[in-house]
Amino acid sequence: MKKLSWVLACIVAVSLVLPGCATNLKTIPVKAIAGDPQPVVETQLPENKQTKLGLYITALEAYEQWKLDSDNIKVLDCRTPEEYAFVGHAPMAHNIPRKFFTHKFDAEKKEYAMPDNENFLAEVKKRFGTKDKIFVMCRSGGRSAKSVNILADAGYKNAYNVIDGFEGDKIKDEGSCFNGLRMRNGWKNSGAPWTYKLDPNLVYKALE
Repeated sequence: MKKLSWVLACIVAVSLVLPGCATNLKTIPVKAIAGDPQPVVETQLPENKQTKLGLYITALEAYEQWKLDSDNIKVLDCRTPEEYAFVGHAPMAHNIPRKFFTHKFDAEKKEYAMPDNENFLAEVKKRFGTKDKIFVMCRSGGRSAKSVNILADAGYKNAYNVIDGFEGDKIKDEGSCFNGLRMRNGWKNSGAPWTYKLDPNLVYKALE
């Protein structure tokens, strides 16, 4: 009964907070997956996911909006080509990476170096106009926020940050076998379609 009550509460929260494309959204409901014993509701959009334009949308909401207006809504996946190809991607998403993956491991940061794609904006301009409505997605909303800011500085006015990205946010519950995994919300966990298939018209092609 408690679980059902929480689910109903989340449905109400979503209906109140996300009517269509959310604008100036600063509070976000977080949907838990099955097996997550302690669902959490975020009350403040993390600073690293906020943008200059203040236009935000969840992955599921982005898909629902795209279905209603697929001719005019564009989806931009700014993850690396490796993530796009091997982790999966939205079937309609254009891949233009904001950063590239390298094999240079930073032992102090415990991660691989990821230099900026200096041609990011130029590649975006080849595919999208400044008046296009663009849903920008990365892994979980951080790189996409920075990508939106780059677009904002270049005159794009309708670039939305997909705040939970493709993989979603991490489960934070040490008592759960899902702890630390990106299985809370996100395009891949929301029921929206995704694929490994690579469309030559959507993939990133360097030096073109």
